[in-house]
Amino acid sequence: MITINKLNFHYKKKKPLFSDLQLNVKPGNICGLLGKNGAGKTTLLKLISGLAYPKSGTLSINGYNPEKRHPSFLADLYIVPEEFYIPSMKISTFEKIYGVFYPKFSSAQFDEYLNSFELNKDNRLNKLSYGQKKKVLLSFGMATNCNLMILDEPTNGLDIPSKSIFRKLLASSITDDKCFIISTHQVRDMINLIDPVIILENGKIIFQATIEEITSKLHFGMRFSEAEVADAFYAERTPGGFLAVTPNISGEETEVDMEVLFNAVISNKERIEKLFEKEVHHDV
Repeated sequence: MITINKLNFHYKKKKPLFSDLQLNVKPGNICGLLGKNGAGKTTLLKLISGLAYPKSGTLSINGYNPEKRHPSFLADLYIVPEEFYIPSMKISTFEKIYGVFYPKFSSAQFDEYLNSFELNKDNRLNKLSYGQKKKVLLSFGMATNCNLMILDEPTNGLDIPSKSIFRKLLASSITDDKCFIISTHQVRDMINLIDPVIILENGKIIFQATIEEITSKLHFGMRFSEAEVADAFYAERTPGGFLAVTPNISGEETEVDMEVLFNAVISNKERIEKLFEKEVHHDV
């Protein structure tokens, strides 16, 4: 699906952002791309979608070079950016104008997704709130049935019920030939969806693993004294004790807390990498 080999990129008159970047992502996954502000997440998404061009190295998406912007490549890619502009028109007009660019677009699915969000095609886009516009774009994107869908902060602007609806619709949309890439800081909104997890820091992939790999090697749970968290990868004080990430010595499978995992990786990169005993560019 996505193959990046020795990719180098920098903006004009700035130091390199990516140096010899390696990444392989297989279809059939909802891939979580995490990182602090300025880590390079948005730039990586632009490179994957052909909106930015590498200085050297290779990047292949389903056999296409994104830089060439081939019509067949664009017809199988949909992006929902964090910031967007939607023209002033009815949703039905939006569908009529833009749906034709996507050969696998399903009007019936679009109706279904809109109904789930309590919207209909007679709504005028300019009369909708930011969150409602986001629902339209998410519904349209999933209805395109593109093999690659990129979502940058998809839950921003959504209320709590809508986040739940979005998770259900997204989970039902994934198939073996599709790949969703979600870049977000709202990782708690993506519980039980994101798999695998990729973490970027300063233009480098410092962590890449599936949920199965994470739960086999890390234990997430409460500890009740400072002595119990002395050797933890990360521990966060809560009213009831410490929420901690420790080596999974017992073999017990625990639910992954994405925020705590992220903090553990950022604060203990070397220890985490040694525990996983693999290169960070492992295929997922």
